[in-house]
Amino acid sequence: MSDAYTSVVIVGAGPVGLATAIGCARRGLSVRVLDRSEPPIDKACGEGIMPDGVERLRGLGIDAAALGGRRFRGIRYVGDGVEAVARFRRAPGVGLRRTRLQRALVDGARAAGARLDFGRTVRALLSRGVATDGGDLTADVVVGADGLRSRVRKWAGLDRGPHGSRFGVRRHYRSTPWTDLVEVHWADRAEAYVTPVGETEVGVALLADGLRGDFRELLRRFPLLEERLRHAEIVSRDLGVGPLERRVAAVARGRVALVGDAAGYVDAITGEGLTAGLAQAEALADALAAGSLARYARAHRRIQRVPELLMRSLLAIERRPRLRRRMLRTLAADPILFERLLEVHTGERKVSRLGLRTFAGMGRLLLAG
Repeated sequence: MSDAYTSVVIVGAGPVGLATAIGCARRGLSVRVLDRSEPPIDKACGEGIMPDGVERLRGLGIDAAALGGRRFRGIRYVGDGVEAVARFRRAPGVGLRRTRLQRALVDGARAAGARLDFGRTVRALLSRGVATDGGDLTADVVVGADGLRSRVRKWAGLDRGPHGSRFGVRRHYRSTPWTDLVEVHWADRAEAYVTPVGETEVGVALLADGLRGDFRELLRRFPLLEERLRHAEIVSRDLGVGPLERRVAAVARGRVALVGDAAGYVDAITGEGLTAGLAQAEALADALAAGSLARYARAHRRIQRVPELLMRSLLAIERRPRLRRRMLRTLAADPILFERLLEVHTGERKVSRLGLRTFAGMGRLLLAG
């Protein structure tokens, strides 16, 4: 077989691209991963892996906590003078620097038998394969795992462009985590996510509409958090991304499939991006092994249904200060409601099994609008 042929070429060596490579290789497919960057590959993200994501990584042979991550036991919402806490009922989540996770997945992909080509730029999509700066590669399927600004998505005619004006920026501080929770600080049309990512390090991601100015200026929207971090050492360079929402015409067409952020993105507001991406990677590997990209398209719709509902609901609340204040007060007064919603978020409970009390609590939120 020619060295220039492989069953599956994956463009993009982020966590979801590498998870797709591991899944394909384990199913007996020949896999080649291309990325113009050299590992470790970093990007702006919250770095909090929800419990269902931790479990999916374990299925790939990755123990997130053993990589130097920090377990977190739930979520705390802070804003408008109140705070609400919901804890996971079963396993914890893990905060982990993306660079550590990416290195572990590189090792996992190589061990599974995938071929990884770093420092190699993909120039174009061909009728059967890709053109690169190192020559053309033939493949049965090309997978775009190349993020929000996916070139594969654009070349395949699947890009419907960015939407909205939400942006994000991320920074790390040397600080002993002050809680075993991920904190979400709310302000008008903005949120700050604080994730413990090690024993002496926290990550802070700021999301906002029409994000402008440097990190320090944006942090002033959150005075309690700004004061806590005032004397902490900055230990990473700021990374930004946006606009966050990306729309696609389809996640599969012809010999091309999209996965992760390349397959469309709503927002980081629920912190579910990586977990959903890992679920997509597994579904795509199954579909490729079965020779049916239509199967992947169906699975993708199923995987994204609940996360997108939660994202769009929270975005609607975020844009309406009165509704946001009512949400925070309601969740603070009714922690069981918050915990039930968190169970839906982590896949532990179906929406249809929320119960009358939970729906009544959700009704109180809606009536506030």
